[in-house]
Amino acid sequence: MSTPDLNLLLTLDAVLAEGSVARAATRLRLSPSAMSRALARLRETTGDPLLVRAGRGLVPTPRALELRGQVTQLVQDAQALLRPAEKLDLGQLSQTFTLRTSDGFVENFGPALIARINAEAPDVRLCFIPKLNKDSTLLRDGSVDLETGVVGDATSPEVRTRALFRDRFIGVVRSGHPLSQLAMTPAVYASGKHVLVSRRLHNKGPMADVLKPFGLERDVAITVGGFSAALALARASDLIATVPERHTGNLRTGMHSFVLPFPADEITVSMLCHPRMDADPAHRWLRECVWEVCAGLDAVYD
Repeated sequence: MSTPDLNLLLTLDAVLAEGSVARAATRLRLSPSAMSRALARLRETTGDPLLVRAGRGLVPTPRALELRGQVTQLVQDAQALLRPAEKLDLGQLSQTFTLRTSDGFVENFGPALIARINAEAPDVRLCFIPKLNKDSTLLRDGSVDLETGVVGDATSPEVRTRALFRDRFIGVVRSGHPLSQLAMTPAVYASGKHVLVSRRLHNKGPMADVLKPFGLERDVAITVGGFSAALALARASDLIATVPERHTGNLRTGMHSFVLPFPADEITVSMLCHPRMDADPAHRWLRECVWEVCAGLDAVYD
């Protein structure tokens, strides 16, 4: 069975509303001959003449009268669907957004983001879930509305990204740690026991390559999956944690932070979303909130 031409719905609506082929043609900006051909296709498709001559005019058949209300509603619904989205009313927006982020992002940027959301759209709720990998499946299937993190090879190519801020790695130890009294050098840094942040087994982290030219290697005593866990262990022991400075600002309160005594690559933390959410007004507003909150909290480097 062939798919019907849905453009005929517009023709049918115009013909039934006007009761005249000429007026329907004018309404749809068609020539009379084009309108006559469209009416012929309608009659063939519906198996009904729809309009029949009565004196000098045309009158609808019972089938046409039966269709009139349905067709008008269908056309109005279709036109409403195809209009640009109406201006977002944040005061009436009631929606839950799911954000996949690290604990550090929630700790540092969550309070400001929540305050911004509550001030503009009090009925909006945020659901933060942990980011255990960089796979984009949850963005693609709509389970997650927005992610933050470093873009990697596992990020799907269709995912849209926007840089939020740049960050650098620093060293962190507990307050009163013996290393906090020393001039920091590569040898001093490598002399202590370290807590490594890695989600992969047998990964020595980026600092391993940086220390190689100095003929040094870290003594990794503990490996954990996130920066908050690394800092919690460093706060309660003599372990050294190496973490992104801006990403862990609040988590490091009361600890001793120091600039690494060797050059290390900076990282760019980005916002990630799926292109199917690009034009949605609510999602666009959420993305702008996240970007402005992150842009407004400047990194402070020593």
